[in-house]
Amino acid sequence: MTSRRLTTVSWEELVSTALVGAHRRAVPPESLLEQAAEQVIRTRAGRRPGRGGPPAPAAAEALPLVSDAAADRLARMLAGEQSRLLTEWLETAAARRVRVPAGAIPGLLDLGARDRSIRACLGAVTGARGRWLAGLNSAWAYLLAEPTHVPHDDVWEFGTSGDRRAFLAALRRRDPAAARELLERGWSAETPEDRAVFVTILADGLGMADEPFLETVLDDRRREVRQAAADLLTRLPRSRLARRMTARARRLVTGSGAGLRAEPPAACDGAMERDGVRARPPAGMETRGWWLQQVVAHTPLSFWPEHLGMPPEEIARARIGDWEREVRMGWTRAAILQRDPAWARALFEAEPLTDLLAVLPPEEQSVRAAELVAGHPVDGQMVMMLGGVPRPWGDRLARAVLKKIVETTRTQPWNAGELIRLAGERFDPAAHEHAGEVPELAAILRFRFDMLKELA
Repeated sequence: MTSRRLTTVSWEELVSTALVGAHRRAVPPESLLEQAAEQVIRTRAGRRPGRGGPPAPAAAEALPLVSDAAADRLARMLAGEQSRLLTEWLETAAARRVRVPAGAIPGLLDLGARDRSIRACLGAVTGARGRWLAGLNSAWAYLLAEPTHVPHDDVWEFGTSGDRRAFLAALRRRDPAAARELLERGWSAETPEDRAVFVTILADGLGMADEPFLETVLDDRRREVRQAAADLLTRLPRSRLARRMTARARRLVTGSGAGLRAEPPAACDGAMERDGVRARPPAGMETRGWWLQQVVAHTPLSFWPEHLGMPPEEIARARIGDWEREVRMGWTRAAILQRDPAWARALFEAEPLTDLLAVLPPEEQSVRAAELVAGHPVDGQMVMMLGGVPRPWGDRLARAVLKKIVETTRTQPWNAGELIRLAGERFDPAAHEHAGEVPELAAILRFRFDMLKELA
């Protein structure tokens, strides 16, 4: 049998030949399918080995290992036991500055590739070995942008994105002006992703001294960066953006007898887009209503009582006629952006949305959530609302939820499962001693109680 050497043809050339027809191209004597098969085998075989030596060893670890009991529990959670509690385990381990065993790192990095919410914790708990592995596997490379939680003298110049964000946030807490000035000096050299995050860090200690810089950021090339700046300027009633939005809102929403009247903008011009109004609406939303909602959302809430001649409580209950939904959604977004408890309280009375609860003081969150639990059946809306109340839940809310669970398990046991699991994640874990009437809840709480004790 004679052997022949296949001519190597790129995949792009093969695709092009297949599309236009082999008879229209100078095709080598081998069949098109044979060459395509060769390319597939090459791809599956991986890259050609290089001549480089083995990678440099990982750096020395700076953090101690978790206890053997904590490591064993982590392995069980990665295998599926109480896996919903993994985030709390990682947050606690990161806060207590301990690292996981080397054998757990690949599984955690695989999870982080799918779940962005745990990545910051992984940057801390996987230690130097985790970063070493991330440099060898492109699927894990995201870890290299997360904070190491290890201080560096030159972190601002040479640190990862995560390290630099943590550094800027810490500096902002200590010295707001110094943080802003540091950011201004190198602003043009930052990546768009970093610029957007850095702007949000200025929310801590925000004041009119930040307004000139944020006003210039409205001219940034990236929409996400401009939007972040506009959201912060909305919280400054004397900012130039706030005054421009107030002028627009004054024309768009007015008093009308016993109610209110709204009229959306006729167009979204360049000045509105610069101020953070996005021209294209989400799917299913009317375009002009979308513009109206955004203008209302970026207008200082302090403007409305004087303009409409009524307090927030009455405004939240007032009938608006056409465009009512868009205006109310705008006020809701404004209350969240501006962190205004009075408006959040008034709007929550009209429509109990989870995001409004987050604006209220923690104890009030618990009280209002308890009232809703007591007066409503268990459904998806209740579970979603409770999901917005951070752990640990206060005593009043915990008692209300436990009572609702007991009632529901007696009458509709199939409807209590998600509420039980959520309660298990949010109750004070020491409550496991008092939850014996609901064995599944008691088991979750005992698991958390032991978990946190092992990480202490």
